[in-house]
Amino acid sequence: MIKFDEQKLLAGFQGGIDLRPQIEEIVDEICEQGYDQICYMGVGGTWASSLQAESHIREFSDLPVIVEQAGQYNVMPNKRITKDTVIVISSVSGNTAEMVTAMKTINEIGCRVIGFIDVPGSPLAEASTYCISYPENEQLKFFIVGDRFMKNAGQFPQYDDFYAQMDEYYAKDLVAVQKQADEWAKGYAERHHDDPIHYFVAAGEQWGSTYSYAMCYWEEQHWIRTKSIHAAEFFHGMFEVVDRDTNVTLFMGEDAERPLAERVANFLPKICGRYEIIDSKDYDLPGISPEYRGYLSHLVTHMVTERIDAHIEHINRHPMDIRRYYRQLDY
Repeated sequence: MIKFDEQKLLAGFQGGIDLRPQIEEIVDEICEQGYDQICYMGVGGTWASSLQAESHIREFSDLPVIVEQAGQYNVMPNKRITKDTVIVISSVSGNTAEMVTAMKTINEIGCRVIGFIDVPGSPLAEASTYCISYPENEQLKFFIVGDRFMKNAGQFPQYDDFYAQMDEYYAKDLVAVQKQADEWAKGYAERHHDDPIHYFVAAGEQWGSTYSYAMCYWEEQHWIRTKSIHAAEFFHGMFEVVDRDTNVTLFMGEDAERPLAERVANFLPKICGRYEIIDSKDYDLPGISPEYRGYLSHLVTHMVTERIDAHIEHINRHPMDIRRYYRQLDY
């Protein structure tokens, strides 16, 4: 397998789940102090991860949770954000311009900020009330925060059982998914590595990750044009441009919004000859109870897309870490 270091992957995933005690301590302290709402704030990929966490929390609880896009917040601040609001952020660099500006306002308001910032001492690390520095695993970290808030509110009673399974099986299960997906992902990459445009469709927890996959991976890193569309909106415009030769990929998870994706899955074979379906149900998760699979189905499909990316990068001879414009010039 190209670009596959099993031990590194295992260590990275296990390190992510091992952050749980630190996250629990932070959330428990905030719950003891009290709060009025939870706000996930991001831009680009971190905003997409925020949408995933919000969808998950809304499925299982009535906790007040909102998502703010930092660039929008900077020009039109949400007046519902108060000193009692808990802000959750993430950043690889620790200096994303829109986020740095937003945190200046947030700090002036006096919000408590939970920051998953990879670079200690960076502007966003300094702006965080609580800072944890560990790379990757962004969606997992966001979900642990949400799950702990729900548990403390008495609205996620499965917390202890679910995370006991995650502690033991999460890392090795995700690595196994990558192995299982690799051959299919290679064929997918061969079919679509030079698409003139590709449409990605999803719902629920898959929606945020699909939006991010289209924009942050295919457009930003592969330089392939894409459009992402929520499955609930698919039949209100986009399906009119789908024909035999349209490139469409549908992501299917196992959460409450799966029926929205199933509706699209039932429609595509009638008119499209180049559709693909990436369904988390197709992948084994030994040790994870069936009722919990929906909580991490977006991570399962992410393992599939990681293998697709590795093969597209190889076929196109286009390194994913190069940029034409991002942080290359002023804008």
